[in-house]
Amino acid sequence: MAAIITDQFRILSAENFISSVGSTSNAYYSFIGLTNSTDYNSDWENTPPSPVDSFDNYNDIWDTIIALKKINSNDVRQVIRKITWESGVTYDMYRSDISRNNLSIPSSKTSLYESNFYVMNSDYRVYICLHNGIDPDNPTGRPSLDEPTFTDLEPRVAGTSGDGYIWKYLFTVKPSDIVKFESLNYIPVPQNWLSNNENSSIRENANSEVSGQIKVVTITGRGINLGSPRVYSNVPIVGDGSGGEVTIVVGNDLTVESISVTKGGSGYTYGVIDLESAGITGTVLPTFDVIIPPPGGHGSNIYTELGSKNILVYSRIENDDLNPDFITGNKVARVGIIKNPVSFGTTSLLSSQKVSNTYSIKLTGDISSALFPANSQITQTVSVGQTAVGRVISYDNRTGVLKYWQDRTIVGFQTGGSSLDFVPQYGYNLIRFSSSGGTINGSLNNLSVDSSFSGISTTINNRTYNLGQEFVNGLANPEVERYSGQIIHIDNRPSITRSINQKEDIKVILQF
Repeated sequence: MAAIITDQFRILSAENFISSVGSTSNAYYSFIGLTNSTDYNSDWENTPPSPVDSFDNYNDIWDTIIALKKINSNDVRQVIRKITWESGVTYDMYRSDISRNNLSIPSSKTSLYESNFYVMNSDYRVYICLHNGIDPDNPTGRPSLDEPTFTDLEPRVAGTSGDGYIWKYLFTVKPSDIVKFESLNYIPVPQNWLSNNENSSIRENANSEVSGQIKVVTITGRGINLGSPRVYSNVPIVGDGSGGEVTIVVGNDLTVESISVTKGGSGYTYGVIDLESAGITGTVLPTFDVIIPPPGGHGSNIYTELGSKNILVYSRIENDDLNPDFITGNKVARVGIIKNPVSFGTTSLLSSQKVSNTYSIKLTGDISSALFPANSQITQTVSVGQTAVGRVISYDNRTGVLKYWQDRTIVGFQTGGSSLDFVPQYGYNLIRFSSSGGTINGSLNNLSVDSSFSGISTTINNRTYNLGQEFVNGLANPEVERYSGQIIHIDNRPSITRSINQKEDIKVILQF
């Protein structure tokens, strides 16, 4: 039995994802993590490994997540491939019948959405190509010479070169969307196209036309010896629709010189030109191709017309003294998306805009001169025979806050979950750091847990520092319950070092 998942299902899935993000019953978060990528793979910086899709790997990812940022409805957009207009390029034209049995011309693609049938001009205006100059003398179309710049509601030529192109204006990408949702290979389509007012004139113009209205007919054969030069007006388009008419011009060489649609009619899903009723005869009759528009007409639903089956998710990672969840001074090599994580120690959906996924210690002693190198190991004797061990994420020598993580590798397990061939120094049990334990031993420092400190902020020299996490007796738990929700996207990347004076724009493409 042969079956396929159609592009329309993928577009619907993209639309449903956006609706899901906007629903109050869901919570989506982007995340950054993995500060020691080369411990996982020595060649990570040159060739980041493909993510592993398994429950066990999800657990390992959770252990290495540093912080999460909420994805709101204005952080997601449906996107389409970026096809920038260039002079001299031959573009495809819109056709409803492109398939593996009828390839696009000239790009030879097996589907409409993979063909180059629309463009974005230099002013971020998007146009669909209704005619690319194809005719018997130019069977693969002609180079486009006139950049479309108009915003007329009806299709027309773009200039005076006579390149044969007919363009239909659809929309202009908003400046705010360019900043957030344009990428090297994709551009966003407007949000809420079917209901917003910003593009209502385009949509209403399409909707004011009846479905199945013909806009373009191309010449596939000019015919031979068609009687005499003349203009044939009101030639019917016959098929399952009605009311369509064209004008055919026969030139001095007694072949078809041109054809133009004078009445689009309505209800066409197929059609042919009725030469017999027009009285057109000849040694060889001309042939034509009636181009069927998308359901509702051009501009009625740009998501289905342009194939908006991909989503771009945007997150900006900024350094914030008021909520320092996103560390600086260390590397990150993984980003991703989680659906419906819950708050630490609860079953309630996470709701904060930014949250930390690290354990933290408020240290006391000579904190200003202390050094805890990134990714170095720290230990604490919790009790006889019990040693806590962790890996440094960051250390703030102003506040004495040390963020750390504990993953399976520090207690003797491989990232895949199997145990090492030797018993590790501290055994296989993961021991948490304690307010009542011994000193925190790092490679260069031995400080103590400030067990007298509780709260979310501290004041030093008349300046208040927000610590981003709630401390109790010198220790802070993550703000999110680890291993909760669903990890729906994983992206391993060459690592970047986060510094205090930089921001990162994370743009994730979800392909449906």
